Amino acid sequence: LPGLHIFAIAFALEVSVGKTNTVMALNNSNVLLPCTFTTCIGFQDLVFTWYFNSTELVADSAPLPLQIYHGKIKNKATEPTLIWHNPRVEFVGSTTKKDNNISIVLNGVEFSDAGKYTCHVKNPKERNAQHNATIFLTVVHKMVETDNTVTLIIVGVVGGLIGLLILFMLIKRVVLFIIKKTQDGKKECLVSSSGNDNTENGLAGSKAEQKAPPKA
Repeated sequence: LPGLHIFAIAFALEVSVGKTNTVMALNNSNVLLPCTFTTCIGFQDLVFTWYFNSTELVADSAPLPLQIYHGKIKNKATEPTLIWHNPRVEFVGSTTKKDNNISIVLNGVEFSDAGKYTCHVKNPKERNAQHNATIFLTVVHKMVETDNTVTLIIVGVVGGLIGLLILFMLIKRVVLFIIKKTQDGKKECLVSSSGNDNTENGLAGSKAEQKAPPKA
């Protein structure tokens, strides 16, 4: 039924290695391989395993996946119990906290460590539901510095344009202010001039009566 299908998806086990599935490490350094899992109905005797290069069963002639860390978690209130691990691998996660972190650190990275690392989780409480996530490790001799010249040029140009726009707006405001003041001054002059004419010639629209010369 569609409703049961949606219900099953909502309670499915999920495993994640974060937003990016690629990691670059410097030769002879230590590198973090992140992994977290989520399950809506909780977990019991959950088993997680880290593999190097593959988790898929291949032909009999092909080598089996290389297991580098194997642990078990009894329940939410307990931290993982180590079953087996490569001496160079260290567990750095925590499952008594909210994020169910089962990340590991690979110490003393070598060029031969480059490849695919898979975090696999199996939860018996979800009818042995299984899920995994993969992260790819690249090992380099030295880190290459990113050339930010183009980015700096773009930022500089954009910043310059914004500065010019602000300057233009300020100049526009000053010019409009000067024009307004000039117009206000002209109006005051016109009013003043009109008032002077009225004072000398009487009220606007009135004329002084002219008396006829007396008749002889």
